[in-house]
Amino acid sequence: MSRALNINATEAHVVATCQSKNAPISTIETLHSGGTRVVLLNSFDTAQIRKAYGTKVITGTVRRAPTRLMHNHWD
Repeated sequence: MSRALNINATEAHVVATCQSKNAPISTIETLHSGGTRVVLLNSFDTAQIRKAYGTKVITGTVRRAPTRLMHNHWD
């Protein structure tokens, strides 16, 4: 099971939910296509957050922002 979830909720809401469930976040980002991508530290916490969000978990393809700056290799 992947530790990453895409959720149809704001980043602040996801952070608050994870805190209330004592589920530590590894990384989190706002998605270009709407919603939030969160990666939790273990599969138990991931299952707990997946259950908490139910139908708000995005199952299809999402559009993410680039996480690294591109640079020219010829410089």
